[in-house]
Amino acid sequence: MHVSMWIHNQLGWDEMVDLARLADGDPAWSSIWFADHYMPNTPDGKPIEGDSHEAWAVLAGLAAVTDRVRLGPLVSPTSVHHPALLANRAATIDHISDGRFVLGLGAGWQVNEHAAYGIELEPPKTRVDRFAESIQIVRSLLDNERTDFEGTHYTITDAPCEPHPVQDKLPILVGTAGSRMMRITARWADEWNAWGAPELAAKQRARFVEACEAVGTDPSTVRTSSQALVFMSDDEQALAERREKVDLERSLVGTPAQLASELRAYADAGFDEFILLSATLGRSPAERREAYERFATEVIAAL
Repeated sequence: MHVSMWIHNQLGWDEMVDLARLADGDPAWSSIWFADHYMPNTPDGKPIEGDSHEAWAVLAGLAAVTDRVRLGPLVSPTSVHHPALLANRAATIDHISDGRFVLGLGAGWQVNEHAAYGIELEPPKTRVDRFAESIQIVRSLLDNERTDFEGTHYTITDAPCEPHPVQDKLPILVGTAGSRMMRITARWADEWNAWGAPELAAKQRARFVEACEAVGTDPSTVRTSSQALVFMSDDEQALAERREKVDLERSLVGTPAQLASELRAYADAGFDEFILLSATLGRSPAERREAYERFATEVIAAL
């Protein structure tokens, strides 16, 4: 199973580059992912201060300072981004990276950033309708010489996307746990992602397999990935206290050996990739780098 880094958008640029180069130089790591949000989330939907570097600018920069790892947004909301912009940006970064870009898409969900910037967060059905049109347009722009599309939300007329990506088929990943979104993913995307510790993730993956079968897609042709908040320590008392405080359906808490067992559970459930978010790995750049290095040598190496 592949293991990847999710570099938090609140980190400073120098640390982002350092972690990206760490991943690029160590074959234990497969990909680099980066969230596409403009501010931290809040439970009440109100805007909040806090660094949130813009995903597409960061991804272009990281593409230029790495040579091996795949990279992409996890994920870019179609409620915010026009499909023509998504396709052209993706194709350009595919050139910067020499064919390593993955276009992660979602329908959009974070209330506070939409409210603060005056971007409409439509009702769920309308939002998914928009997404369904967006992914079709993006796929066509990336694959074809010209694209025509007439829908409820978008009209595209004789539109090019040049230069075309380096990859023969630039992969589209969709992050979702919704039933209808899963069916759209199964029909139009190449990869699927959802949150969850192994038990929850396995249930979601089973639902995704059903979605693939419902639209006539072979599930084995779609790469699947998951992530959870990871808390790693050798202190059993500290781990026990942490388990009392976190959502264990979406968190992994354990020693390196215990975490290796959790990753094996993802593989046993059929997942191709686990993604490790930097947000819970330490309070300083040195702590986070050390945690990633230790995860590679003590967790990934044990798989």
